[in-house]
Amino acid sequence: MSVSGVGYLAGAGLSSTPLTFFGTASSRRRPAAVVAVNLERKLNSWSASAATTTVTPMVGVAVNQDDNHINGKAVISGAIEVEQEVQRSWRDYFELAKLFIGSDGGGCRGPPRWFSPLEGGSRIDNSPLLLYLPGLDGLGCGLVLQQQKLGKIFDVWCLHIPVKDRTPFQELVMLVEETVRSEYGRSPGRPIYLVGESMGGCLALAVAARNPDTDLVLILANPATCYNKSHLQSLLPLLEVIPNELSLISLPYTLSLMTGGPFNLISSSVGKGIEQQATLEQLSQGLGELSSYFSVLADILPRDTLLWKLQMMKSACSYANSRLHAVKAQILILASGRDPLLPSLEEAERIRASLPKQEIYVLKNSGKMSKCEIRKFNDSGHFLFLEDGVDLVTIIKGTSLYRRGKFHDYVYDYLPPTKAEFKKTAESFRWLEIATGPVMLSTLENGDIVRGLAGIPSEGPVIYVGYHMILGLEIYPLVMNFMSKRNILMRGLAHPMIFAKVQEDALDLSMFDSYRIMGAVPVSASNFYKLLSSGSHILLYPGGMREALHKKGEGYQLFWPERSEFVRMAARFGAKIIPFGAVGEDDICEILLDSEDQMKIPYLRETIEKRTTQIQLRTDMEGEVANQPAYLPGLLPKLPGRFYFLFGKPIDTAGMKQELSDREKAHEVYLQAKSEVERCISYLKEKREKDPYRSLAARTLYHTIHGSADDAPTFEL
Repeated sequence: MSVSGVGYLAGAGLSSTPLTFFGTASSRRRPAAVVAVNLERKLNSWSASAATTTVTPMVGVAVNQDDNHINGKAVISGAIEVEQEVQRSWRDYFELAKLFIGSDGGGCRGPPRWFSPLEGGSRIDNSPLLLYLPGLDGLGCGLVLQQQKLGKIFDVWCLHIPVKDRTPFQELVMLVEETVRSEYGRSPGRPIYLVGESMGGCLALAVAARNPDTDLVLILANPATCYNKSHLQSLLPLLEVIPNELSLISLPYTLSLMTGGPFNLISSSVGKGIEQQATLEQLSQGLGELSSYFSVLADILPRDTLLWKLQMMKSACSYANSRLHAVKAQILILASGRDPLLPSLEEAERIRASLPKQEIYVLKNSGKMSKCEIRKFNDSGHFLFLEDGVDLVTIIKGTSLYRRGKFHDYVYDYLPPTKAEFKKTAESFRWLEIATGPVMLSTLENGDIVRGLAGIPSEGPVIYVGYHMILGLEIYPLVMNFMSKRNILMRGLAHPMIFAKVQEDALDLSMFDSYRIMGAVPVSASNFYKLLSSGSHILLYPGGMREALHKKGEGYQLFWPERSEFVRMAARFGAKIIPFGAVGEDDICEILLDSEDQMKIPYLRETIEKRTTQIQLRTDMEGEVANQPAYLPGLLPKLPGRFYFLFGKPIDTAGMKQELSDREKAHEVYLQAKSEVERCISYLKEKREKDPYRSLAARTLYHTIHGSADDAPTFEL
């Protein structure tokens, strides 16, 4: 209720004092209010079994040395704020649900209202608004595992629909629509995010269809637009005849909503190779914990409420589907493969096919991406956001969906990886690290070559220019070692192909999500300028895709443009240029089918030509580097050898802005850098012949004796 503009959630324990509404009030029959709810304070008061509190450095990169780097720029040690992070699970959803249901606001007949969790702490500047639209439960607690991280980059409002509220779907649409219009009027330059789960997905689509001129970004998690194909339909006639005394009939269906809980544990655990006995023990423990929440489940969806919600879901499905043609918003659909209620994977594809054909340019004349992207979670259930392994902020980063203006800026809108994100990415490519055993060498100012990265400067801007191995196999060992050993985040200038979806191309963009999380940027002069101006550490391959997709017999050849592309820009910001060589691709694989071979096969030729013409770079150039055919080479794997990296002595352009404005002098520096890359490659090819641990077998034996923590030795320097 509200008294003189002051809101209360009495009895829930969320607040014992009045809380001021800060949202806009509707002039309609059912006013919408936004109330700030300090969930952090209350959640931290629960027992240890409900929420475990740990102190973790919430930083943009891994922290284990004296100097830290965010966005590739050095940050003074100690300047990073250490915040309290609460580790949550699906159990916290029930605890929070009890608080809401036990309050006047949770158990009354309405009206629906907005609340804002305040546990996120301070937000970044110009954070966009995120409106969470809940699913069948309606409580608005579905982001309890996500809201701490979301609160750092968004202004999060959650829609709460009390259990006994009977607001029709179209009135909910108008309620959300009024909030969207009001808030967009306050900040017309920033987008508004609508995160709709299940039935909330229908609500988000309906609002977007009615407001095509508003800049909206929709994130739909298993949207209920396929209710007509749902098993829930069979429950509706049964509920209509079941008396209230038997309302617990709804429990099995409610339980199936709890993804990440014990009912999904056994299938996922078996898939991960957990021993059957351990699996059964965890399942038994989970069932015991869940049984204590049976009464909460019954309170969330009593018979009358469940009946009303299912009837409303039916109308919501029809309403949203009839208006898909009018939706112009940018959309990300998250689809679960083990959704027991909805055919979510199939529905995601259907929605995308039903939407207007719209695209967004990644860069001018160099590739477009669909306005509707899909990410699939094959082992997940219906309530995606309550699963331990699902991180909505990481998903947003990986899809380049975060923006604070009309368009996504790959430099200024970039959110550096957290420690957990870096660890997860590193683990996913751990096999490559083991297989290649990378050796990192750098050059000190006096010219001495040392093992490790001691010769790498901490302060940016720094430009690393080097040789691109086949398929860019060297990128992950390179980026991961810089992050783990020097806390330097390298921002790689990458081909737009990893950001843009080519029409009718089988290439799945989700395979490049980790590239974006780790800082990849579409290559362009403007992005290069922004990275330099922000003091970043920039990874640049002048040979580009021509080197990464080279032909048979072209290994370790440089295909650089005739004219310098980066030297004068580097001088403008006084950047250091570090040439480097990378060797080892010939110890990993052999090219069987290159571009010339594939162009002789009609089907492959058609695919290559279509992909190449739709994503174009360097069209103003001639020769080898001019618009390289976009193809995937056929490779024959070998028993892995070893990767070697040598970073030459930095070329410092500080104070040379005037001198290097002369094209001839800039070209001299360009040729110097190219020559140094070739020297590094020659040095490594010669020295690796004397490495007793070049083979995987030798390194495996070494690690068996000495442990896996130590790097295997290499040749003498």
